[in-house]
Amino acid sequence: MPPTNKPTAREPSGEAPSRTDVLIIGGGAVGAAVAYFLRLRDPSVSVTVVERDPTYELASTPRASGGVRRLFSLPENIELSTYSIDFFADFPATMAIDGTPADIGFRRHGYLFIVQPDAVGMLRRNFDTQASLGCHVVWLEPDGVKDRFPSMFVDDLGAAVLSPDDGWLDPHAVLMGLRNKARSLGAAFIGDEVVGLDRRCNRVTAARLASGRVVGAEHVINAAGAWAKQVCAMADVHVPIEPLRRYEHYFECQDPIEPLPYIKDTRRLAFRPEGTGYTGGVPTLAEPRGVNFGVDPRYFDDVVWPALAHRFPQFERTKCRRTLPGLYDQNDLDGNVIIGPVDGLANFHLLAGFSGHGLMHAPGCGRAMAELIVSGGYETIDLTRFGWQRIADAAPLPEQGII
Repeated sequence: MPPTNKPTAREPSGEAPSRTDVLIIGGGAVGAAVAYFLRLRDPSVSVTVVERDPTYELASTPRASGGVRRLFSLPENIELSTYSIDFFADFPATMAIDGTPADIGFRRHGYLFIVQPDAVGMLRRNFDTQASLGCHVVWLEPDGVKDRFPSMFVDDLGAAVLSPDDGWLDPHAVLMGLRNKARSLGAAFIGDEVVGLDRRCNRVTAARLASGRVVGAEHVINAAGAWAKQVCAMADVHVPIEPLRRYEHYFECQDPIEPLPYIKDTRRLAFRPEGTGYTGGVPTLAEPRGVNFGVDPRYFDDVVWPALAHRFPQFERTKCRRTLPGLYDQNDLDGNVIIGPVDGLANFHLLAGFSGHGLMHAPGCGRAMAELIVSGGYETIDLTRFGWQRIADAAPLPEQGII
């Protein structure tokens, strides 16, 4: 992509340039990853990230569970995870600045998907796909699950799949590492809010900010997560992405349990060890859509605790110490990311709709978006099926048996 008449690599703190090659709306893990890969791939490309909440107080990234796994059914998502997990393994060194490693507390203690008997066929098909793509996955019958995790109630299970090399990490540390590294490479991060987009024919030409400034751009990337629909509306584009509240509960158990991986039941219970306790919950697609950071004080006792106590008798005695509400950017068409130019707009790109997998796939999708912008096409993982055409055709591409 030829450079424009761009500003210098580093803008004064908090001051937006009048023009930039690439304007990224949203400075969470996804937006920061795009900024990093763009500057890494082509240092001549000026990159400006606009984040309306520079404290990240209500941002989705720091409120994520931090899980990273290869256990998907679609090849694209498996490949995104494989690349991203390797990236996270090398993160401390890759994101180091002036010799200081960027630790993200990556714990490779595994992922375990458990299913009831009626879902064994689906789990087997997913397992075969994962294995065919080189994933280290282990098929377990209920007795095998019991041997590895003797505290678990398995009488109602049909099978399980363990991915021993997967695990979890610190979402806030990932965000700060990506952001700091992108800035060190010359990306500008601006604390402001995009309140309007100027559109001419099949292009978005500029973004209007709450501060009153106008930023012209060759490319605009909507990485606004749960607020992506609002940004698209500024360009007269409708997307099926809605904010979906979910809770991350931290709870403790008074009775000992053996070391556990990140456990996911396809009936939606999902939790992992965290410090001296556990973190997780029971997300539900029945939650009303919309921005909502309120907490239902009964949800843990009414929904999460029974699911925990059913699976592990030790959780009969558990206490929820805190509940953190967060937002998914839920793609109500099929639950998968939408990437690339939208609705005939050649330079207005969407990178949202992850439906809970944004942090997990930020490195892979950040690299993919940089390839699209700089080279005009995918060069590593082909994400064409995750593009706008399926939205235009109302042709969903869902995962199978995946939360």
